[in-house]
Amino acid sequence: MSKPIGWVLIPRLKVQNLNAVSSPMTWGFPSPTAFTGFVDSLQRRLPSCFDARFGGTGIVCHHFAPQVSRPTQFGPQAFHLTRNPLNRHGKSPSFVEEGRAHAVVSLLIEVGGFAGAPDPFLAAVINAAHAMRLAGGSILPCYAPRSLPQYFECFDDPQANTEAFAGWRSAILPGSALVQREDLLIARLQELRLEQPGADALDALLDCTRVNIRGTQSDPKDPSKATWQFRTHPGWLVPIPVGYAGISPLYPPGAVRNTRDPEKPFRFVESLYSLGQWLSPARVNNPDEIMWRSVADSTAGIYTSVNRYADSFHSA
Repeated sequence: MSKPIGWVLIPRLKVQNLNAVSSPMTWGFPSPTAFTGFVDSLQRRLPSCFDARFGGTGIVCHHFAPQVSRPTQFGPQAFHLTRNPLNRHGKSPSFVEEGRAHAVVSLLIEVGGFAGAPDPFLAAVINAAHAMRLAGGSILPCYAPRSLPQYFECFDDPQANTEAFAGWRSAILPGSALVQREDLLIARLQELRLEQPGADALDALLDCTRVNIRGTQSDPKDPSKATWQFRTHPGWLVPIPVGYAGISPLYPPGAVRNTRDPEKPFRFVESLYSLGQWLSPARVNNPDEIMWRSVADSTAGIYTSVNRYADSFHSA
């Protein structure tokens, strides 16, 4: 989408039982693809009279409560799973439920254009959103003044947009915005390869998102004495699944049995991962910095969501 004419803010959506397992290797907050897909579906559900076009999506989390507990004091955490009805043989069905979480999120959506006045358009947006699911979770309808959508105009002058955003970003505070920090991942990979030439991107991703403790010898006369140091990270870094990469050819419609839509081409894929960072919206200067946009290249087999916060961070 070209330059937006404005932004629609859907503040503080309360979502119950959203999917907390977005990939085979991570759990926690859903993938950005769940939110960009939600916005795409929301656009299709709006009445055609508005002729709305949505672009990027900003994701702000105000509250996140994974449904987990620790059965033993030092054991791993376990998801709260439902007890499904027994089958006709009196045994539990062979079904493993995904992890769930409750969350309160705000979505900032780029608008490329719509016909009519903002008020009817915003009413149609919130009514359509309340009838949808977000990341597999149920949205609890709320028409409190603080939860109603708002529209903000986009100006031609970037400085004017920065000043305007500083005036209304309090609507998404307090909270944490999710951005992509692939630049930090690349920098850490280069550092690791100086120590471990065989290190790969997965090693760098794990190193950036775990607690690293390193011991240094403090007394040369007594090798048993050491000083333990924590290596800090430049912010709240998390591993995030950002999309999918094809691992098979693109099959024509109907060539693969039991697909979700037999009228569309089909391809087997695997998850793509990147490094994300949670930061306060107070540190964001422009809405474009927190926007996630869908990128699809069927020739290369890449289907992902991309955020350009690092570009604006280095250019500032």
